[in-house]
Amino acid sequence: MTKTLVSPKDLEAMMAAGNVVVIDTRSPEAYAAGHIPGAVNLHDIFTYLATSTAEGMKELTEKFAAEFGGAGLSGKETAVLCEQSMASGFGQSCRGYFLLKYLGYPDAAILHGGVSAWEAEGLPMSTETPSPTPATFPVDPASASLIADMADVKAALGDPAVTLLDVRDVDEWIGESSSPYGKDFCPRKGRLPGAVWIEWYRVMKPSPAGQVFKTPDELKAEFATVGIKPGDKVIVYCFKGARASNTFVALAEAGITDVSIYFGSWNEWSRDPELPIEEGLPFAKTLEPAE
Repeated sequence: MTKTLVSPKDLEAMMAAGNVVVIDTRSPEAYAAGHIPGAVNLHDIFTYLATSTAEGMKELTEKFAAEFGGAGLSGKETAVLCEQSMASGFGQSCRGYFLLKYLGYPDAAILHGGVSAWEAEGLPMSTETPSPTPATFPVDPASASLIADMADVKAALGDPAVTLLDVRDVDEWIGESSSPYGKDFCPRKGRLPGAVWIEWYRVMKPSPAGQVFKTPDELKAEFATVGIKPGDKVIVYCFKGARASNTFVALAEAGITDVSIYFGSWNEWSRDPELPIEEGLPFAKTLEPAE
């Protein structure tokens, strides 16, 4: 089993040894301008909006089993996901990694630092589009619990045994914006009741090649600031599961493994007016007048 985060030099060696499929999650335009040689472009990994209904999960499974199979993944290859850098694509390579884990794919990894780190090492880029041999993608339902649905989140509200972790940008957390797609993209602004917050950028730090994940000990310290520690049960959410996937990887690096993602996230929850939300500034208190 390949480690989750591989360096550019790791990937170079893996590609030389063969049996690797590199999946580039960037936009078609960025991919066409230059990509890792042999990489297959699957931007739908980032753009697809999922719902957590049974029908929505079935559609997600069928769609990405077909796309990953079309990229040449049969279960025998190592899949390595990449984006431009760890902080520029809202966690889209991690979203691809998470989707593969959810579908039960046996061996997947993320290029740590993304294409920016690859280029910083002086490694080659290409503008040639490969023609992968389609394969039958093996779906294993054993990992289906990695995605929490709306019912799971409802059950977690007020449950002290489960931490709801919001990792959206600060303007979304404080209720100024409903999404990265615009302030009013969703009908409601706010938070899941009782959620704690770590802005997803906090799990990363700068390096000469761009943003990279913090060390395991640094990540443990970050999650401890909101009371999360190894052994805790966590449900992570954002807007559509991309930034949450980035945090999913960070949690695993910190040894926090009882984690699922509410993949429908705010895009789904905010659209049902019957579901409870917290609005306004979090933790606001009314000051009593001085005596």
